[in-house]
Amino acid sequence: MRATRIAYSALLNSGKYAALVRQARRLGRVRGEVWQRYGSIDGVGSGLKDRQIRDQWLAENTHAQFGVLANAWKETVRDAVTDIAANLAAAKVKARRAVGRRTDDPDERKRLFTALKTDKWTGDPFLARQMRKHWKRGKNRTHDQIVVRADQYNSKLDARGRLWLAVPGLERRKMVKIPLSTTVAPTGTLRLILRGGRVEVHYQIDAAEMKTSQRPCGDRTLGVDKGYTEALTDSDGKHHGTSLGELLTGESDRLKERNRRRAKLRSIVNSAAQRGNHAKAARIKVNNLGTVKRDRQATRHQARVRTEIFTAAHRVVDKAATVVAEDLTKSFAGRKPLGKNTNRRLAAWTKGVTAEALANVSERRGSALVHVNAAYTSQACHRCSRLGRRSGDRLHCTLCRVVWQADVNAAINILQRAGDPDIALHTPHHAVKQILQERTDRHRTRLPVQDSSPAPAGRRANYPNCSAMSN
Repeated sequence: MRATRIAYSALLNSGKYAALVRQARRLGRVRGEVWQRYGSIDGVGSGLKDRQIRDQWLAENTHAQFGVLANAWKETVRDAVTDIAANLAAAKVKARRAVGRRTDDPDERKRLFTALKTDKWTGDPFLARQMRKHWKRGKNRTHDQIVVRADQYNSKLDARGRLWLAVPGLERRKMVKIPLSTTVAPTGTLRLILRGGRVEVHYQIDAAEMKTSQRPCGDRTLGVDKGYTEALTDSDGKHHGTSLGELLTGESDRLKERNRRRAKLRSIVNSAAQRGNHAKAARIKVNNLGTVKRDRQATRHQARVRTEIFTAAHRVVDKAATVVAEDLTKSFAGRKPLGKNTNRRLAAWTKGVTAEALANVSERRGSALVHVNAAYTSQACHRCSRLGRRSGDRLHCTLCRVVWQADVNAAINILQRAGDPDIALHTPHHAVKQILQERTDRHRTRLPVQDSSPAPAGRRANYPNCSAMSN
């Protein structure tokens, strides 16, 4: 497994940073050309490789218009082709799901899956239609990155112990020296990202070299529920990453207010420009509608969120040798609207970062990650399988006459799904609902006859892994 490390530079002087910005913008034109010419079926979709593109550009003298060194644009072409291939692979995932919904014939499924894998889907009308639907032509918006090959840079420690990284510039045999805030020299292919006068140096290392890979995992099997208020809730009833909801809600509300004010300023700029007062419009644009501070705050917020989620994942793996998690890659349509504010806040939910944290931490520390079907795990009672009534963090089960903590109940359902013979990972949600209803009916027939008196106050469910409150 490979992991990404980031080394940050000190604040560069204006001359060095301007030279790197010019190089990154020219390489952005290279990326845009690759996406425009080869980001479709006729390009990478037909099996075209980055070396073939390089040879074609050399024959056509296309590279001369970019004004960068040969190694710089060749590495950029390779990186852009890799991005296009990743975009194609993401579209194939959705096409495979469409194949599963289309037919149950094993031979037909095998034929379609083979055509997708070998990039021969253009000859099949169904696959071609699905790929046209899910694989949209991309557009390059990256103009702040420089990819440097492993043999094109060097690093050196000065007398004061500061590490300097020398990378090629726009002119041959003229290096740009960048001071780094670390003493560990980066290795392999580098990706330089320019942000706010500084340079981020991204490089990859083996996970075995990381300190966290030496930490042992636990010896239990736990189910975890991914949430918005808390990053993870395990089947023991423990909440991990409890500050996640406050971080996401606070940032979402702050962005709402700031963007409202920016929209008002933008309206003033447009009105001033229409009246001919271009000096006022330019002054507001420069001083009040910039993006440097906004990007810096967004980067800081993302770092805090990732720290909270990865810390929660480590706490789960501290106890578990096997982590059972719900698969949230599939979206569910037809949900009831929750209001503008709630929808805006939920749009910032970082479930993808949570999935990444569980996968990375589990692999580094030697635990197993098992994905299960997520349908109705947050709505069904783990004891009787009845679909209850959700109210905030409580789940009301009218059959058991118990109020469960909703996230803990969902984590127990997820743990039980790992050994469920009837509900597989890709079982449709309507089939899952029918299975749960049948189990509820069987559970109801086994219940003893109860009198009409209400349940005694303070009654608790007889289940060791979940606390309940009397309804």
